[in-house]
Amino acid sequence: MKQTATFLFYILLIIGCSNNNRAVQDTAMSTTFTNPVIFADAPDPDVIRVGSDFYMVTTTMHLMPGVPVMHSKDLVNWQIISYVVPELKDSPAYDLEGGNVYGQGQWASSIRHHNGKFYVFFATNRPQKTYIYSAVDPAGTWTKVMDLNERLHDTSLLFDDDGRIYAAGGSGGVRIRELRSDLSGLKEGGLDTMVFRGRDMELNNLLEGSHIQKHDGKYYVFMIWWPSRGIRTQLAFRSDKLEGPYEYKVILSDTLDLRGAGVAQGNIVDTEDGRWYAMLFQDHGAVGRVPVLIPCRWEDGWPILGDENGKVPKVMEKPVQGYPKTPIVVSDDFKSPDLGLTWEWNHNPDNTLWSLTERKGYMRLKTGKITSSIFEARNMLSQRTEGRMCSGTIALDVRNMQEGDIAGLTAYCSEPGIIQVVVENGQKFIVMKDRDEEKERVALTKKKVYLRLDCDFTDGVDNAEFYYSLNNHTWTKLGTNFKMVYNLRHFMGNRFGIFNYATKVPGGYVDIDFFEYNRTSEV
Repeated sequence: MKQTATFLFYILLIIGCSNNNRAVQDTAMSTTFTNPVIFADAPDPDVIRVGSDFYMVTTTMHLMPGVPVMHSKDLVNWQIISYVVPELKDSPAYDLEGGNVYGQGQWASSIRHHNGKFYVFFATNRPQKTYIYSAVDPAGTWTKVMDLNERLHDTSLLFDDDGRIYAAGGSGGVRIRELRSDLSGLKEGGLDTMVFRGRDMELNNLLEGSHIQKHDGKYYVFMIWWPSRGIRTQLAFRSDKLEGPYEYKVILSDTLDLRGAGVAQGNIVDTEDGRWYAMLFQDHGAVGRVPVLIPCRWEDGWPILGDENGKVPKVMEKPVQGYPKTPIVVSDDFKSPDLGLTWEWNHNPDNTLWSLTERKGYMRLKTGKITSSIFEARNMLSQRTEGRMCSGTIALDVRNMQEGDIAGLTAYCSEPGIIQVVVENGQKFIVMKDRDEEKERVALTKKKVYLRLDCDFTDGVDNAEFYYSLNNHTWTKLGTNFKMVYNLRHFMGNRFGIFNYATKVPGGYVDIDFFEYNRTSEV
């Protein structure tokens, strides 16, 4: 009875997916879009325009490769075209040796284009360092320009009209420091000034998330402010001189109908025809921090965000018309010898322990050391989840697992839900876990099993369900509903995670035939 009910549910899900995919195709060239513009975890956005092309960088923290570079022609449909760093080697913790960098790693990047080159500026939290990378082709290889043994928190770059270069950022206020002309480090004897502090301007609590820009001869610094008993609020500071004095104005205070979740932190960008927009983000529960695109208009020299009532529009006209949808999460049959750009690893990967070529058409994940949990599983492969509803399925060949091996699929965050295959006393079992608590298990006698994770982020539901199948047609729910969460231990939305680790002896492996992704509802 349980299998029949689940089978009927999944048939309806497939029909819904089919209808939704058809609707997506029908509306791919729609003139409007619905906020959030990316309903997935892509925090701390920074956007620029170069000609008719838009580029955006976001935060990836402990995931590698890090610092995704995204491209768009319309500010709505974004595609990952490269990563700035394939890995970070500042500490063994990036390799999950002697520690970890969960919730740390790379934060709050800034992207700029100057004299034919792209530049990305970002800081890391463990250890505290700051980097600048450059590239002529943003879809190509990025080269390290600056490696500074100091963390410049939430800092953005400014190439001024006179050729001088500055970094502006900080927490609680903004400190502007001049860089050398070759961007190799801070300039000795250059400008170094604390332009303003929150308490200097009678602003209580947190001020951070700096983005500095110049427009019509004035300097603008965008920062978030979290007032007492208030929501995250977007401020703009402006001055005729970098050193100040600065005046400030609230340019947006709105929740986009999500109580308590203010839309803030990001920057403004114009289109070729002179219209202005802001790309900010919003905390959206377990799916993560989602980018929101907002109209911007200039009033008395201030960039005012939102509609005429100061609200973020739910549905808007696309800034540029005529471009199709570009998915940020995709299915993968693993037939390519190169890993797709939508995938990221948990910390730096061990490239000797995964392969797309040893068994063509499969992702092979090998175990290399003894670990005790997925938090130590270095070669866990992951993609984002998306709201409002989405589903991910893997086909897992388990014949080469060894005693004590654990492999499967997870709603991955600091408090994960898991469906996994375990080998105990020579027998295999499919197990569902809610955090550390096992909820249900069944024996597995087949060499191949299909595991599925369904996510529902509708209106804060943040619910996940796990299923298994032996034929990819008849599905059985395993365990209980899983309540997904977002917290600062990982500082990241829930992701689809595919993993394999050893608890007794290394050397086993699993082969993943495919990852099938369906987005069943967008709005």
